Amino acid sequence: MLNVAKLKKGIVIDHINAGKGFDIYKELHLNDIDDAVVLMKGLPSKKLGKKDMIKIETDVELDMDVLGLIDPDVTINYVADGELISKVKLTLPKKVTGILECKNPRCISQYEHTGPITFYLVDPKTKTYRCEYCDSYTTFRSR
Repeated sequence: MLNVAKLKKGIVIDHINAGKGFDIYKELHLNDIDDAVVLMKGLPSKKLGKKDMIKIETDVELDMDVLGLIDPDVTINYVADGELISKVKLTLPKKVTGILECKNPRCISQYEHTGPITFYLVDPKTKTYRCEYCDSYTTFRSR
């Protein structure tokens, strides 16, 4: 069995659906962190069968909307002095700002600087969101 040391201080992103860990790693730009970051893939899980997990050995601000879009079932565990101090269970965000781009070529956001666009959740099963400007639908897919 794989043995990864217990965190003294940092964040554990747990219950990541198998195969989504690397997407989270990329979207959160965890490669830019100078402290230890461990991505574990294909771990056995009673709840999921298999899961991924990320351990970050530092305090860093996580974009909860990005995390919720990629995998709304993840759990964020904050650790200090080797002990769990808080746990956050995510859900799919009802609205997101500055993450998605409208795909409609007629949308004002395509030819005028509108600033960050807000999208509103219309279908949780397909992660489909509606543009605030043109009401076009877009679905989140990790890059």
